[in-house]
Amino acid sequence: MNNFKIYLLIGLLSISTVVVQAKIKKAPNLVIIFTDDQGYADLGCYGAKGFETPNIDKLADTGMRFTDFYVGASVCTPSRAALLTGCYPNRVGLGQVLFPKGPKWTHNKANRGFNTDETTLAEMLKGEGYATACVGKWHLGHLPEFLPPSHGFDEYFGLPYSNDMLPGKPLNFPALPLIEGLETIEENPDQDQLTTRFTERAVDFINRKSDDSFFLYLAHPMPHVPLHVSDKFRGKSKHGLYGDVIMEIDWSVGEVIKALKENGVYDNTLVIFSSDNGPWLIYGEHAGSAGPLREGKSTSFDGGQRVPCIMSWPAKIPAGKECDELVTAMDILPTMAMLTGTELPANKIDGKDISRIIKGKRKATSPHEIFLYITRTKLEAARMGDWKLGFPKSYGTITEPGKNGKKGKAKSVRLQWELYNLKDDIGETNNLAKQYPELVEKIKKRAEEEMAQLEAEKRPCGIADAK
Repeated sequence: MNNFKIYLLIGLLSISTVVVQAKIKKAPNLVIIFTDDQGYADLGCYGAKGFETPNIDKLADTGMRFTDFYVGASVCTPSRAALLTGCYPNRVGLGQVLFPKGPKWTHNKANRGFNTDETTLAEMLKGEGYATACVGKWHLGHLPEFLPPSHGFDEYFGLPYSNDMLPGKPLNFPALPLIEGLETIEENPDQDQLTTRFTERAVDFINRKSDDSFFLYLAHPMPHVPLHVSDKFRGKSKHGLYGDVIMEIDWSVGEVIKALKENGVYDNTLVIFSSDNGPWLIYGEHAGSAGPLREGKSTSFDGGQRVPCIMSWPAKIPAGKECDELVTAMDILPTMAMLTGTELPANKIDGKDISRIIKGKRKATSPHEIFLYITRTKLEAARMGDWKLGFPKSYGTITEPGKNGKKGKAKSVRLQWELYNLKDDIGETNNLAKQYPELVEKIKKRAEEEMAQLEAEKRPCGIADAK
């Protein structure tokens, strides 16, 4: 082979290497920042009062703010299961909140978690060569076989369940563990320092993995009660302790964004900020605000499941956009599958690809013809387009908000069929069921068919011997 051919071959190989590298880098890194019990109106760009969130607001200015983003449930475990599997929680057998072993009524929920047959978002991306880390609250099973390292995460540093599941009355749970990998490294850690510690660990992961494709799931335990904040933000807001906590979370977001920029990966990182469900209103001033939405956590009104969501990806998402299409947390998994060229999990999922929406494509609309609001195993409402049908149900509405971190009082209310046009009536105040009986019947029929199919296809959660 003469010199010319050798140089030509080297040149072609170099070009191929560049093309391969470009292809590898084309798929974005993924950072999901998921807070706990943060309400729809608890960010500056969603109308927050008494505190500021400049870092998160700037994320919205450089990306897309969603007005109609729904999580899979109005409580912790089911919502997180939906996010990480792309499924309605009932499909994967995780429709109820999980607990550590404590009172007798918690025992049947203390040995459950992700089934190994399910494919999580982390497992899917790890199969594409992504480095993966979970930092913060998990709440999808606390036994080793259910923790993040057993479900696709290379690294885990956090709490296995909610920060209020502590020793002492009234429930007397075991000591709250802080876990690294699969090992408890502390018991009952100083919660005032958790937001800072989790932020530092998240930044460290970005610094170490910036040369790779990576997925960081930063799930803050705050602002779930009991509220905790470090001294650097204590007393800083005009909204008391709750405002201080949100301001520290905003600082955390700023630190993550700074790390992405310093490592040169900001432009090609999809950052998603959202909350697992709406505010826990019974705690009064220690709870957030759903703003114009009705009710909050644990209900199937929009205050329970419609949450703030911001997505930023400078390389692809147009800056300063607002999206009023119905999208869900379940859509993140299939969207990342599309963006990375990955096959979807073998098991059926419920999320849809929303890549055209987040890229700001013309005429990109919601892929969801219907969205189901499911509480535990019960269908309580359904949304089709702008219309939402509430099924007959009982729910607890607040009669006396709590004070100083203590629960207030609630009463049970029984409701019949309710129909709302969410475009005209975001607060679900004007019941139009009697005016549109045919529409009630149409949505009812479709929702019940979808629910029946979901029940027929549901898969079991993982079950182990409680320890």
